[in-house]
Amino acid sequence: MSVAKADFEAVKAQLGREPRGLRAVAHRCPCGNPDVVETAPRLPDGSPFPTLYYLTCPKAASAIGTLEGSGLMAEMTERLRTDPQLAAAYRAAHEDYVKRRDAIEVLEGFPSAGGMPDRVKCLHVLVGHALAAGPGVNPLGDEALALLPEWWRSGACVSVPSATASGPEETDR
Repeated sequence: MSVAKADFEAVKAQLGREPRGLRAVAHRCPCGNPDVVETAPRLPDGSPFPTLYYLTCPKAASAIGTLEGSGLMAEMTERLRTDPQLAAAYRAAHEDYVKRRDAIEVLEGFPSAGGMPDRVKCLHVLVGHALAAGPGVNPLGDEALALLPEWWRSGACVSVPSATASGPEETDR
């Protein structure tokens, strides 16, 4: 897969480092920048990287960090233990995540991500999955997303030219 040079540069600026294993922009923020990228199941050095959808926007990541600090993950995990319908929907989200990752490359022995299917370990992953897959796929990602402020309202997190003078270039990162 290839990624437009401007998107690659935006993700690089968002992360403060060169992105690794970048396959595609999985979701775009209302400001226009990527906010979730799809990463390869293995990094260029061969290391397994089970996080298929990686949240890159620092504004969104900060807002999610605030949610994580509020105790929301423990509350969601407890709800998984007591709400069979929620647990079934979350297991289906896990299966969707693994199916999407396995379509690229199977990582034997690696769980999906974010604590799925039995607990909530990382809201960043769940929100990334919810944004990339769309509403209704990851119920707890959808819930967390609904609790976030509109992080883009104050402007883009990074500013990168949209294309080079000769037009958009692509990179195989």
